[in-house]
Amino acid sequence: MTQDEHPEHTEGGRYTTKGKEFTRDSRYITTRITADGQDGFAVEAGRYRLVAARACPWANRTLIVRRLLGLEDALSVGLPGPTHDARSWTFDLDPEGRDPVLGIERLQEAYLRRDPDYPRGITVPAIVDVPTGAVVTNDFAQITLDLSTQWREHHRDGAPDLYPEHLRTEIDEVAERVFTEVNNGVYRCGFAGSQGAYDRAHERLWAGLDWLEERLTTRRYLVGDSITEADVRLFTTLVRFDAVYHGHFKCNRSTLTQMPALWGYARDLFQTPGFGDTIDFEQIKQHYYVVHSDINPTGIVPAGPDLSGWMTEHGREQLGGRPFGDGTAPGPVREGERVDPAHTPLR
Repeated sequence: MTQDEHPEHTEGGRYTTKGKEFTRDSRYITTRITADGQDGFAVEAGRYRLVAARACPWANRTLIVRRLLGLEDALSVGLPGPTHDARSWTFDLDPEGRDPVLGIERLQEAYLRRDPDYPRGITVPAIVDVPTGAVVTNDFAQITLDLSTQWREHHRDGAPDLYPEHLRTEIDEVAERVFTEVNNGVYRCGFAGSQGAYDRAHERLWAGLDWLEERLTTRRYLVGDSITEADVRLFTTLVRFDAVYHGHFKCNRSTLTQMPALWGYARDLFQTPGFGDTIDFEQIKQHYYVVHSDINPTGIVPAGPDLSGWMTEHGREQLGGRPFGDGTAPGPVREGERVDPAHTPLR
């Protein structure tokens, strides 16, 4: 399968439909940025730049965690536009189409500085070493964990603990099931290469969503009584569900709005500072409906759905819990990082 056939590889990992079943290539650059610099890259304020497209659910995780932890001053962010070609994400939203810090037009340039023969997908999120201009890591699952555990020196006062030690085993177990059945499950439906593959994928996805619906009926958050890494990972799929996955990926047994616990949970998080204020629905729709020309050859981006429901009362407070645990909410979104008001129900 060539990159031209499936440019989606540049979002969350290259994939194939060998045997007509969707398979994601999960081989990433696993170099870590740590407090002790064990891999040669020590945590250092201002040294690195996070490249994270708002359209991508995997990158969206890093934008949420960075904001919740207050890492804006320590870790700058570059925001590619919502669409890309077979080569790379591009910085078409920036003046002259170049990232103002890295000075590059395409994220591919930073990958090739790391490895001139880099053989896999040019994915977001990626963290780039600014002095060399080379990608350090694109291991999205590890990036958010390291932001929580390795960057503590640069956390804001009142930053929540998204990965508390006493809950890590349960968080890891829940997050793994969320990834295999839901985060990746929607893609398994959308890129199924046969009716049988789709039917199996659809059944598996909804088994996972039904499990989550039951779990969240009696608890406000997935693990413990406050927001954790597990919630961040589920949210970025749920917030895209009705806008994209229900129709575009044929995940259409029902809409998110028809699942009371999941819909209430998603709205609760969306209305929590750090979540909804990272979401650009217009960019999300543009990405999926334009980039996936094999699924949507006309490139038509649908007008709906109505976004006003995201700001309706959810009533989840009655389940108890404290969103930020012993911490506090993040402050206002930084200038230059705000979502276009026309692209979100948050006003």
